[in-house]
Amino acid sequence: MSYNLPTNGPSFSSAPPSDQDSYWRASNRPSYANSQTPSSNIGARLHDFFSEGQRLPMYKDKPHYQPRRRRSLWRRKRVFGLVSFVLLGYFWWVGLLPVGRVSRSNARKGANDGWSWLHPGKVGDLRVWDERRDKVTEAFKISWDGYEKYAWGMDEYQPISKKGRNMVEGGMGWIIVDALDTMIMMNLTSRVKHAREWIATSLNYNAHHEVNTFETTIRMLGGLLSAHYLSTTFPDLAPLQEDDVNQPGEDLYIEKATDLADRILGAFESKSGIPYASFNLNTSLGVPSHTDAGASSTAEAATLQLEFKYLAKLTGETHYWEKVEKVVEVISNNHMPDGLLPIFIYADTGSFRGENIRLGSRGDSYYEYLIKQYLQTSEGEPIYLEMWNESLEGIKKHLLTYSKRASLTVLAERQNGLSSPMTPKMDHLVCFLPGTIALGVTGGSSVSEAKARLGSAWTKKHDEDLELAKELMKTCWGMYKVMETGLAPEIAYFELDDPPRKWVPLDQDPPESASLHESHDAQWRKDYDIHPNDVHNLQRPETVESLFYMYRITGDTMYREWGWEMFQSFVKHTQVYDDDGVPYAFTSLDSAKHVPARQRDNMESFWLAETLKYMFLLFSPESDFPLDEIVINTEGHIFPRFQMGKIFKTGWKPGAAREAHEVNSEETRVIRVENVDGPVGLKGGHG
Repeated sequence: MSYNLPTNGPSFSSAPPSDQDSYWRASNRPSYANSQTPSSNIGARLHDFFSEGQRLPMYKDKPHYQPRRRRSLWRRKRVFGLVSFVLLGYFWWVGLLPVGRVSRSNARKGANDGWSWLHPGKVGDLRVWDERRDKVTEAFKISWDGYEKYAWGMDEYQPISKKGRNMVEGGMGWIIVDALDTMIMMNLTSRVKHAREWIATSLNYNAHHEVNTFETTIRMLGGLLSAHYLSTTFPDLAPLQEDDVNQPGEDLYIEKATDLADRILGAFESKSGIPYASFNLNTSLGVPSHTDAGASSTAEAATLQLEFKYLAKLTGETHYWEKVEKVVEVISNNHMPDGLLPIFIYADTGSFRGENIRLGSRGDSYYEYLIKQYLQTSEGEPIYLEMWNESLEGIKKHLLTYSKRASLTVLAERQNGLSSPMTPKMDHLVCFLPGTIALGVTGGSSVSEAKARLGSAWTKKHDEDLELAKELMKTCWGMYKVMETGLAPEIAYFELDDPPRKWVPLDQDPPESASLHESHDAQWRKDYDIHPNDVHNLQRPETVESLFYMYRITGDTMYREWGWEMFQSFVKHTQVYDDDGVPYAFTSLDSAKHVPARQRDNMESFWLAETLKYMFLLFSPESDFPLDEIVINTEGHIFPRFQMGKIFKTGWKPGAAREAHEVNSEETRVIRVENVDGPVGLKGGHG
């Protein structure tokens, strides 16, 4: 998405925190005030690396389609003088390290030797996991250093063409802020210092341009808040000195976060309190979607709560809390059957548009934030646990089925409402769900700890939900195993029985799913139907995110091994090399279906913010960032759990506005008829 902005926005300097506090309290409009776990000690730093070209999607929850590009299968080869060196390179290629791509590799030099290790250690040796975690850190450093060299400060990075671009004038720190807490966790002090300097000297929010409410909140606001949490709670990780000796204790991250949050609040100024899809960064005015008849995505509207509630707790400002809490109240007052929501909602009326129900794009993280809001406040808001449980039971009843041959558990869609036929389609995005279900079962502790804590309160529902999480995790892992590269497509379809089988609870003898064995003619592979338009891989994090939760909660090292296999596939097929054969980047794929993989010129910010972070956590000791003490937002940013205290409360009750709902339902029926052919009266458009 391209943003061309004027430089006519107001400029504001930072006031001392006390002055800012009084300004925020007195102002009736947005204000414009203008480093941790054990370190991973890695040896010599690898240099930069790479080779080719395309673009970055702004919306996390939109599948991103790219025109196909034809590329030569063979790059020009460097001529070696010594036959022995050629033979050495050849044996290295075939025997020691499966990381190069035939279409990209040239003469590999000494910097590549750090990767020659990719299957280390002895089974059961805990040092293996430390070494594997170090390799993830190494991959992060390669990715970051390439960005730093070729696109520093830019919001988008195109590693193959070695360039970047901004979405707004001056940039929003899209990659820098999103990756900041990962660097802190990895104890990369010099890189954190450079990033913080850029934030202090170059980052402002004066660009006169629309930006997406959801993405700006989860990535930018979330990234700043997580950096604050990690840098203050774990001062030995990536430690930095005071930025300004004249104002000791001043918190750069909170200053920037509060400035940005005050601007985002303009998106909530709709008649219903549902936020508009976008807002003007400079003026704070909310802007309806330029598509979808002006409706906001349900996931986008209802995935803002963790960030604003944590900011409210930090600042003591209750209006941050109240604005995002209102969104869930409006959603609840629609009284949707079995807790399952259509994927669009009108900001002005607070009513839903259409009947498309799914947990993929535009629906996913609404459900994720129900259980996470309950955990964030240390179980202080049980209404969100009730809503989560209702939705999960609705998922079981309406959206789950089994694949035809292997009886893999499939999370389908109901694109025309709950009474319509299933669509056997799973976005990669839905693979957040196995880990989230497991998190809901134990609250983040291990199963053994949860059983000991709950005693007789551990019920068959706990066992049932945990088994469902395991089965969905297996289906998501199959999306990787079915592809030649070992990297999942953006979307998978499934072969089902006709009619589709209903999901069977654990105590009623559900079908046993087949093993995902390696044979190329295995029957389970025929259950996956990968369409040509869906073979791209954007380095998405959802599956490794769930692997991390599943390992921490069940203790089963199988999930770690799956994650390591995934990491090897990323290294093998997505690295980019320079002309000397030295890797300097990782990039998305136009096609993950065949080998050699066809690369795309685009490194997503969530590769740094989520995918590599979850890999790092998966291979870290269980004592690092224990899940029963933190909550992780939908962009992988870590916040603490907290007690609500005296000034915060749940300010609504279910069913309080049933009469208003009846009126809104009739208004919505008329709106749906009027807008059935598309947007009405809207100007402009997003890419």
